[in-house]
Amino acid sequence: MAPKPGVRLFAKLEGQNPSGSIKDRIVLAIVEGAERRGLLRPGDTIVEASSGNTAIALAMVAKQKGYRVKVAIPRGVVPSVGDILETYGAEVIWCEPRSGLKGAIDLAQQLAREHGYYPLSQFSDSMNMDAHYRTTGLEIVQAAPEVDVFVVGIGTGGTLMGVGKRLREHNPNVRIVGVEPRLGERLQGLRSLEEGFMPPLLDLGQLDGRFLVDSPSAIGMARAIVRAEGILAGVSSGATMEVALRVANGMEKGNIVVMFADGGWKYLPARPWDAAEAGVKALDETHWW
Repeated sequence: MAPKPGVRLFAKLEGQNPSGSIKDRIVLAIVEGAERRGLLRPGDTIVEASSGNTAIALAMVAKQKGYRVKVAIPRGVVPSVGDILETYGAEVIWCEPRSGLKGAIDLAQQLAREHGYYPLSQFSDSMNMDAHYRTTGLEIVQAAPEVDVFVVGIGTGGTLMGVGKRLREHNPNVRIVGVEPRLGERLQGLRSLEEGFMPPLLDLGQLDGRFLVDSPSAIGMARAIVRAEGILAGVSSGATMEVALRVANGMEKGNIVVMFADGGWKYLPARPWDAAEAGVKALDETHWW
């Protein structure tokens, strides 16, 4: 899919993690950090706000370690997320979409205060960044040491900040490019960082570029990836690839590492590909990534 011979694209396939996304790394790191500090014991309840992948990762890790899980999730996420969490045995508390992810975060914090649940706090726990610095970033440096550009979804800011720090230690001239979704009216609390929730871990000053990608473009690109490369990646992977190709078109030569944060399997029941090909703008009313 590289647009010219001098530019090489490398995808970091985080969908290969056990629950299918990059979030396995941070959930395990945060939970085990809490265990070391004596803040979590088997039988405790962990509460978190999520739009999907973190909740699924938490449900998996908690099942193996003997914790109960409650997750606050905005309505309007990928339809299969609720089914997956129910299968894991997690309790889902649905929030109104107009409150955005910030509303889900506020609810999770309220539940933690009122009932003594342990808040995972993926948006503010520094173990999020540390996990990516120690693992994800190191793996990229080892596998693609001549990386010139790193393209990543902004999300909690943990991947961007942790991997970015590791890559800049290796190559001070590496460019870090962030990608975020362009969401619709029904999810206006999440529409952009300016209008919605600014993750405490995120320092926008660490970005060399920042792009918004709409859902039809991201989903269409995800389908193009599987057709061209045989990689069934998630919607956010389509978004990062869309931006990587824009960046690549402005380069004569160099190596771009693109974060594919999850696999595409959980999106299949919703069949977004057909709607994306038809250019249905209503796709932006679902929080796909």
